[in-house]
Amino acid sequence: MGRILILTIAIILSLDLLGFSQDDRPNIIFILTDDQRWDALGFAGNQLIQTPEMDRLASEGIFFENAFVTTPICAASRASILTGTYERTHGYTFGQGEIKQPFIDQSYPAMMRNSGYNTGFFGKFGVNYSGFEGLFDISENYDRLDRYKDRRGYFYKTLGMDTVHLTRYTGQKAIEFIRQAPQEKPFMLSLSFSAPHAHDPSEEQYFWEKEFDSLYASQYFPEPPLSDQEYFDVLPPYVREGENRKRWNWRFDTKEKYQRSMKGYFRMISEIDHEIGLIREELSKQGKDKNTVIIFMSDNGYFLGERQLAGKWLMYDNSLRVPMVIYDPRSVHGRKVKDLVLNIDIAPTIFDLAGLDKPKSWQGLSLAGFLEKNSPILGREDFICEHLWQVDIIPPSEGLRTKEWKYFRYINDPQHEELYDLKSDPLEKNNLALNPKFNGRLMEMRRKFEDKEKELRN
Repeated sequence: MGRILILTIAIILSLDLLGFSQDDRPNIIFILTDDQRWDALGFAGNQLIQTPEMDRLASEGIFFENAFVTTPICAASRASILTGTYERTHGYTFGQGEIKQPFIDQSYPAMMRNSGYNTGFFGKFGVNYSGFEGLFDISENYDRLDRYKDRRGYFYKTLGMDTVHLTRYTGQKAIEFIRQAPQEKPFMLSLSFSAPHAHDPSEEQYFWEKEFDSLYASQYFPEPPLSDQEYFDVLPPYVREGENRKRWNWRFDTKEKYQRSMKGYFRMISEIDHEIGLIREELSKQGKDKNTVIIFMSDNGYFLGERQLAGKWLMYDNSLRVPMVIYDPRSVHGRKVKDLVLNIDIAPTIFDLAGLDKPKSWQGLSLAGFLEKNSPILGREDFICEHLWQVDIIPPSEGLRTKEWKYFRYINDPQHEELYDLKSDPLEKNNLALNPKFNGRLMEMRRKFEDKEKELRN
């Protein structure tokens, strides 16, 4: 009997070493959209947009009402998502060369693969790193092609004999990955849609699959808030003359452009929504829907004509605030969370779901505890918001946001400060930094920002 027992144990151990053990850790799908602002889905209260699949994820999962990026630009925000750190820690944005190797070594893709997950990535990586192909078991990195000044910027990938929109292509690559995922270990799939980012070189800006032509065709979009001239005039000259204004002229400076751009932007989001539905159908077909966590968010917010601006980059909530949902079929469903949560929380959350300890270098917090009956106490009262890229067309800025207050300044013009009481002024209309009655609050917020900034540098 003793020999039989020893032989049995040896067989079990050998099967485990060969990868035949049953791993009950969840599959994880992380879906990232490009330039989708926080309220561009129905569940957030948008009465015009059609996003039934995003809404279903939100209603069945945890919907974070106050989700933000720490840096409102794709390159730096995506680096923060990968590494769980602020921009002034990882130091990566446009024009900085490659992201530094130590941060990649402690990024969630590298460490999830090392932990035994089958990993995949499809879409816009958005971070310059020559070793991309070694980060995942299966991967393909692609984005809009700026060399095309027309719809080909979005339509150059093929499925079979057909050229399809990048959104359709990404959805299909996800479905193929799910079908081919090995049964003996869990998978971690990162999907990064290029939509609804405008195709900047094109006069038409927004492109979608033909089947979405009729969507919003008869819809009239009302003017955005804060579109009156006074809200533009109070901006500093380097904002009025910068890239935010230039892109407003591309997309919103006439009523005709505004209506077309809004319909295009919404159609591209609805197209992603459709692909999410197909992905969830495939999970169900493969019997993987009961053990697959889905995390959804955007890389930054977006101006849709507010203050007569377009794009992102600035420290207003238009460009900082994003949608975020975590859906776990194994946990409590249908919860709204008001806590401040950030893009730097994604990596720690993925690790927590996978049963891994986060690196000490990560500055984000795990949000996995919200999937339990008793929500955790995050203890986050504020966060630094920053855009550190030194480029003439976009003024770099930095600040601090709490639950009720916002302070920021322009790095190259620190005398220009803005202060907002978000509780009474959520649209950030009234700059209280100019009001002597709030001088005490201004100094307090400035000091808090500078103290926190020093902590990040040390």
